[in-house]
Amino acid sequence: MFKTLRNAWSIPEMRQKLIYTLFILLLYRIGAAVHVPFTNVEYISQYFDLSGGNLFAYLNILSGDAFSKATLFALSISPYITASIVMQLLAIAIPALERLSKSGEEGQKKITQITRIVTVALAFLTAFGYYLYMKNSTGFLTSTGNTVFGGFVIVFCYAAGASLIMWLAEKINEKGIGNGISIILFANIIATVVAQATSLVTYAMESSWNLVIIELVVFGALAMITFVVFVTNSERRLPVQYAKKVVGRKMYGGQSTTLPIKLNMSGVMPIIFANSIVAIPSTIEMIVQTKIKKGGFWDKFFDVFAYDSWVYAILFFILIILFSYFYILISFNPVEVANNLKKNGGFIPGIRPGKPTSDYITRVLNRITLIGALFLGVIAVVPLIVNICTGSQIGSLAFGGSSLLIVVGVILETVREIEAQMTMRHYKGFLE
Repeated sequence: MFKTLRNAWSIPEMRQKLIYTLFILLLYRIGAAVHVPFTNVEYISQYFDLSGGNLFAYLNILSGDAFSKATLFALSISPYITASIVMQLLAIAIPALERLSKSGEEGQKKITQITRIVTVALAFLTAFGYYLYMKNSTGFLTSTGNTVFGGFVIVFCYAAGASLIMWLAEKINEKGIGNGISIILFANIIATVVAQATSLVTYAMESSWNLVIIELVVFGALAMITFVVFVTNSERRLPVQYAKKVVGRKMYGGQSTTLPIKLNMSGVMPIIFANSIVAIPSTIEMIVQTKIKKGGFWDKFFDVFAYDSWVYAILFFILIILFSYFYILISFNPVEVANNLKKNGGFIPGIRPGKPTSDYITRVLNRITLIGALFLGVIAVVPLIVNICTGSQIGSLAFGGSSLLIVVGVILETVREIEAQMTMRHYKGFLE
């Protein structure tokens, strides 16, 4: 990886793209440090430090601590990600959008425009909900923040910040290196790594961990990183043979290739979906905790679904598996793949074209998805189990698995894109 980056830096065009990407990230981090007016930043930060495991804590990690500090980029890339997912689902459910997504470059431009509109709408909706939560919480806002004018300023600042992040991500896509959404998520998670590592070291010192336990934790982290890299790069390759055909005096086709199916095709999306569902009770508790009677029914109910309970871990694991199959169902169509192979004269050896091919791909896909889902479940749940067994109160540790997946996935994806661009640049073609 470092050799690839060094080689890319020696090429002027690649160096300009890398510098442009770093410049965009610098602008993003500056925006993540600009506080929104009429908010009590110190009080909000202390409040979020004492809470963990709910949806707000997860959003805080994705925003690089900007959410807990009430900055301009507090909503981070979440509205843009949500809008993209919504458009993916609607493109399957609505035939007009499906035709638009398959109509080439012009159709993709229209889909992008609609996604931008949905992002802005979701940003305003999320900003308004967050403002209502702060308004109903004691000490989050100043006296001016509780007025109509103050609310108007806060909501528009949050929405404008989310829209600006969307623009920065698209600029990375156009003139930088890598996927804009992924790069910004990567920067946010890396920004919280130092704080998480400091919290873990402090907890280890206070708990009097011996050297053996520390070595086991370090070894376990390295083993998990190696495991994530191995599975992320793993794929099942289905052999595909193209029939020979004669056109005039020339013969076409006859070559052999493969149809790659990645082991972890859904990426980190099932974890994001599952966490959004399983964190609902903890988020509701955070909102209504002043009205909950200590030792009462609702207090015990919310304790069952706390992020440091076994019920939370088991439910999280089950939802990850279910959402893995759901995401594959909406993002990969075996029937369409089989039809494309048939149209181009391709077939899988030993399998008849058409429906038998789609059935075979479906069977293979179901098995691959199960392995990938179990992998995601293990990666996401292991930090939770460590949390439960050690009695750690580090809420950010609960999301260590998903953060690790995002970081490793973005690094591998970016390195592959750099290598692809370098290969295209040095390719001389058949004329030389």
